Amino acid sequence: MTKLRLTCLLFVFQFQAHFVFAQSDSTKPLFTHEDMWLMKRVGGPVPSPDGKLVIFSVTDPAYDEKDQRSDLWIVPADGSEKPRQLTSSLASEGGVAWSPDGKRIAFSAKREGDEVGQIYIMRMNEPGEPIRFTTLSTGARSPQWRPDGKALLFTSTVYPGAETDSANKKIAADRKARKYKARSYEGFPIRNWDKWLDDTQPHLFVQMTDSSTARDLFAGTKLVAEKGFSGASAEDLNAVWTPDGSGVVFSATTKRNTSAFAFVNVNLYHLPLADGEPVQLMPDDGTYTSASFSSDGKSLYCVFNATNEWVYNHNQLVKMSWPTKSAPVILTKSFDRSVGSYGLSPDARTIYFLAEDAGHEHLYSVSTSGGSVQTILPLKSGVYTNLAVSATSKSVQSFGKWESASFPAELIRFEPDKKSHTFLSGFNTDKAKSLQLPALHDFWFTSKAGKRIHSHLVVPPGFSESKKYPLVSMIHGGPHSMWRDQFFLRWNYHLLAMPGYVILLTDYSGSTGYEEVFARSIQGDPFIGPSSEIHQAIDEAIKRYAFIDSTRMAAMGASYGGHMVNWLQGTTTRFKCFVSHAGLINMESQWGTSDEMYFREVNNGGPVWEQGEVWRKQNPARLAANFKTPVLLTVGENDFRVPLNQSLEYWSYLQRQQVPSKLLVFPDENHWIMKGENSRFFYQEVHAWLKKYLE
Repeated sequence: MTKLRLTCLLFVFQFQAHFVFAQSDSTKPLFTHEDMWLMKRVGGPVPSPDGKLVIFSVTDPAYDEKDQRSDLWIVPADGSEKPRQLTSSLASEGGVAWSPDGKRIAFSAKREGDEVGQIYIMRMNEPGEPIRFTTLSTGARSPQWRPDGKALLFTSTVYPGAETDSANKKIAADRKARKYKARSYEGFPIRNWDKWLDDTQPHLFVQMTDSSTARDLFAGTKLVAEKGFSGASAEDLNAVWTPDGSGVVFSATTKRNTSAFAFVNVNLYHLPLADGEPVQLMPDDGTYTSASFSSDGKSLYCVFNATNEWVYNHNQLVKMSWPTKSAPVILTKSFDRSVGSYGLSPDARTIYFLAEDAGHEHLYSVSTSGGSVQTILPLKSGVYTNLAVSATSKSVQSFGKWESASFPAELIRFEPDKKSHTFLSGFNTDKAKSLQLPALHDFWFTSKAGKRIHSHLVVPPGFSESKKYPLVSMIHGGPHSMWRDQFFLRWNYHLLAMPGYVILLTDYSGSTGYEEVFARSIQGDPFIGPSSEIHQAIDEAIKRYAFIDSTRMAAMGASYGGHMVNWLQGTTTRFKCFVSHAGLINMESQWGTSDEMYFREVNNGGPVWEQGEVWRKQNPARLAANFKTPVLLTVGENDFRVPLNQSLEYWSYLQRQQVPSKLLVFPDENHWIMKGENSRFFYQEVHAWLKKYLE
C-alpha cells in the first residue's frame, strides 16, 4: 500500500466521524465474528537507534491456537517500502531490543528444541537464522543491550536461594519427584488473575556476548532475601542499563506480603555491578516504574503513581538527576490526565507521552525542565498506543499504533510538524474498508449532580434514522478505565450491534480519561452514584435520538461492568434482560476470595467485619428479593479476580427466585474469553439472548 493511500485513509476515517448517522452502504457485507477474529494483530513498534527502521510483530490469528502464528516484521521508518517479514517460526517472539550500533537484535522465543523461552540474537545485515544466546533451565526474557553492545541484561524466574543454574535444576527435579501435590502459603497474595503464585522470583542476569555463561546479579543479595520481594508486576523488573553500563536500574517491591492490609509500593533500585547490593532510589511514597535515561546520561525519568488515601491516582512523569541522584521532581503535576507510554527526544529536551482523554488517547509533550504540557496530536477518531521514540536519531523519530472501533491497529509514524500521522502498515485496511463499520458518535450531558458525563453511541449496519432500534447499555470494567474508540476482541462494539442494536457506552464516575477527581469520585460510592449516571445517560440518549426504542432495552458488562449489571438487577426493572460476565454478586465474599482485597475495603470505607454503610447498602446480594430480570451469566472457571463462586452464588439466588436465567461456564478461560471458538460461542449466545428478549 502506498504512503499516499495510507495517509488519505486517515482523513477518510476522520471525515466519517462527523457523519455517523448517514445511511451506511448496505451493499457491503455484514461484520462477522470471523472478520473480527481473523484480522491481523499488529504489535508495538521497536525503532532502530538511528530511527531509520522499525521492527514490530504481526500475529496471524486462527481459531485453533496451534495454527496461530506470530512473527517479526520490519519496515523503513520513512515508509518508502512495504513491511517485510523477518522471522518465520511456530514460536512467537517478544521483548525485541536493538543493539546500540543497530546491527543486531535480541529477542526472547521458545523455538524448536527449547523447553523454556530463551534469548536469541539475529544479525540484521547478514543472511541466516537467529542464534540461541542463552541456555538457562529457567529461561530468559526481556533482553537489554549494554551501551557498548558487549553484554545483554535479561530476566529469568528462579528458585529462591538457588545461585547457579545447576542448583535451579536440582530444585526443579526434587519438586517434580514429590509423591504429593500441594500448595503451601504463609502469607498473601496466593493467586494472580489466573495463576497460583509460588515461591519463585524474577532475577536479573548479565551475559557477555562472547560468553555462554550468565551471571545472576541478585544471587546472595539482601533484597531477594526479603520475604515480600517481587518484581513490579510479580514477574517483571522493567530493568535498564545505567548510561555508563556500570549498573542497572529496575523496579521491585519488598512488601508484596503486606498486600492483605496495605497498598504495596514499587520502587526503583540501582544495582552497581561492582558492589552487588541494590540501593533504593526513590522515596517510599508511591510506585515508580518504567525507568529510562536521557541520551546525555544526566537524567533518570520514570512514571510515578502516589500512595495516599485514594485508591485511584493519575500516573505522572518524574525526573531525577543522574548520577547525583537529586530528589525526584514531578514534571506533569499541572496536567490533569494520567500519563501512559512515553519516550525521550534524542536531544534530551522533550518528553513525548500518550494520555487518555474522553475515549481517545492523544500525543502530548512536556519539557524535561518542566513547564506546561503541550497537546501535540489530538484525535477526533481513534486512539494512539505504544509510543516509541528513537534514542539516538539525528531528529525526533516517534512511532506508535493508531486504531479506532472501525479500524484495527496499524503501525504509524507521528508527524507533529504536519499535525498528523503516516501509516507504515496496512495489513487490515482493505478488509476494514469493505465492511459495514460506522464510526462512533459521542455526546456529553450534565448529570443531576452537576458532573459532565461522556458517552459513545454505536449504530448497527444498515442504520436508518427513520427506524426504531433496541438499546443495549454496555458498562465498562475497572472501574478505573474508559470506553475507548478502539477495536476490541472481547467486547467488540460493532459485532454486538450487528443484529440491529444501538449500543450505548457511558463513562460513569470512576472512569479514567478525565479529571483525577472524577475517577476518584467512585470511592465510597461503588454503585448508587454511577448507576444513576448510567440511567441518566440512557434517558439523555432516548431524548436526543428518536430512533431508540425505549421499550426494548438491555444492559450488559464484564468485571466491574458485570458488578454494575448485578446491582441494576436489584434496583430497576426498566431492562428486558441482562448479560453479566465475571460480575460479583456479594461484595463480602468477593473481598474474601479474590486475588486482590485491600483496595476493596478502602473503597468501601473499612474492613468487612465493621459492616460500614457501603457494605450494608451497596451489596447486590442484599437486594436478591428484587431480582426479576432475565439474565445470561458467563464466567471463566480459571478467573481468580472475580472467582467462579460469585457466579455460582448469583445463580443460586436466581434459581431460588425463579428468574429466567442461563449460566455459561468456560473451563479453560480466565477473566476474559480469549480462545477463538469460545469467543465465537460466547457472541452467539449473547446475540441469541438479546434476540429472545429484545426482538
